[in-house]
Amino acid sequence: MEVIGLLLKLDYDIAHLHIGGDLLPRMLLLALVIGWLPGRRSVLTFHSGGYPSSDLGRKTKPWSLAGIALRSLDRLVGVNQELAAFFAKLGVPQRKIRVICPFADARFDAQIPLPPHLASFYAAHRPLLITVSGLEPEYDLPLQIKAMEDILAVHPEAGLAILGSGRREAEVRALIESSSYAKSILLAGDIPHGSTLRALSEADVFLRTTLYDGDSISVREALAIGIPSIVSDNGMRPPGLHLFPIGDREALVLKVLDVLRNPKPNAETAVEAFSKGLDELYELYSELL
Repeated sequence: MEVIGLLLKLDYDIAHLHIGGDLLPRMLLLALVIGWLPGRRSVLTFHSGGYPSSDLGRKTKPWSLAGIALRSLDRLVGVNQELAAFFAKLGVPQRKIRVICPFADARFDAQIPLPPHLASFYAAHRPLLITVSGLEPEYDLPLQIKAMEDILAVHPEAGLAILGSGRREAEVRALIESSSYAKSILLAGDIPHGSTLRALSEADVFLRTTLYDGDSISVREALAIGIPSIVSDNGMRPPGLHLFPIGDREALVLKVLDVLRNPKPNAETAVEAFSKGLDELYELYSELL
């Protein structure tokens, strides 16, 4: 209610609402208000790339609250074609729908120090694999931990740094400590964003092994930085990645070993896509005005 009150007071041309995760009723009601305010233009970006294939997404109908709210807006931005098709399924006219690549700002201060525990781990291990994710079931961290056994057989000094926190921290830590190669894996916890980007830039391979995933900013940041990225194939990944089937340990190991033999980052296409996305967003605003 305070946000709605503020919107009624402010003098603005365009309200741009960003939603990630699920289309919660309170978010949809806010979208309705933004869409119905006279004399103002409205845009919504839905960042949850995997939502159309979720149970909720498949059950959403044109005359649901989501359908009514989304049709009330002047423009809808999806981060992939699946979301554009989802908007169309809910009756949103094609003229209102845009697909714009999310922008991942991978600039960082190279002088930002790594946390001491991460810096010492980096100094002791090469090649260095890194993942940035929540310690949650959908990120399939056990797959990475078990794959390290095979990777260490070829690269005995290799290391895996896991950045992030979550509900399964105790379980993930126990799995690491029960292995014979626990010293080769660091559960680094949450670190500041600038330090995370520097950690990405100094690693050799970025991993994202998910059982369920939408669009991932960490994947796009890794692409923009230029680190070779090995990612589970969810059917909606941006170009420039090394994909492997979800949950396939052997395929993951083979990808890692191949990338370490022939590191070929594809940062140029990723950076071009991010810059193009900003241009497209500017053009959308200009069109509305």
